[in-house]
Amino acid sequence: MANKTKKAKLIAIANQKGGVGKTTTAINLSTAMASVEKKVLLIDLDPQGNATTGLGIEIKHRNPGVYELFCGSSTFKKTVRETMIPGLNIISSTQDLSGIEVELVNMTDRANRLSEYNKDLRKEYDYVFIDCPPSLGLLTINALTAADSVLIPLQCEFFALEGLAQLLKTVDRVRANFNKKLLIEGIILTMFDRRNNLSSEVENNIRKHFRKEVFRTKIPRNVRLSEAPSHGLPAILYDFKAPGSQAYIKLVKEILKK
Repeated sequence: MANKTKKAKLIAIANQKGGVGKTTTAINLSTAMASVEKKVLLIDLDPQGNATTGLGIEIKHRNPGVYELFCGSSTFKKTVRETMIPGLNIISSTQDLSGIEVELVNMTDRANRLSEYNKDLRKEYDYVFIDCPPSLGLLTINALTAADSVLIPLQCEFFALEGLAQLLKTVDRVRANFNKKLLIEGIILTMFDRRNNLSSEVENNIRKHFRKEVFRTKIPRNVRLSEAPSHGLPAILYDFKAPGSQAYIKLVKEILKK
């Protein structure tokens, strides 16, 4: 039975730029958090459903999911399903979610479809991670409206700061209109290659501008992180000793210290 005094922390994992390690972060951060005996829920808000795939959920087992939750055709409890990892549950994504923005466009509460379930989320879990799509559309707005904070994976490349500026403007708009308590959980540098001078230059720039908001842990560019989803496994289960897996374990320790 769930502990009625629990109050989950809701963290949206967001970056409108694709290919920055956002879903990899969502999968492995959720897994690592569950491994330290926290009760965790991962909400897959990306219509591509990569987080759902990466946790080994077959297509035939994905309904009902986020789409039905947003449409009101299913209850919160019916959309939650267990994963292979003890303590980690997921609300799955399906291709149906790709049309949800059009379906919700005339609803006055369209930015609050996810936050309507905040009481259920906070009662049942210690941490809820929300994997956002690579855009700043209605699904991401829903995540930011419901969340306590936003974690930003940032690829160590030349255009990183430009994309970050756009995201921070969206965070400010959400604060002004929907969720005044929304915080920046932190910026996590991903795909870091210590052999590449550009990675170090980007790191120095980000740390200079954002200081304490940047996690000390960096996620290295790592083949095992890329291979794991094709096996339906988090990297932490696929190869626990891989540098990428160990980095996510360190990241969990940083988050817990906060």
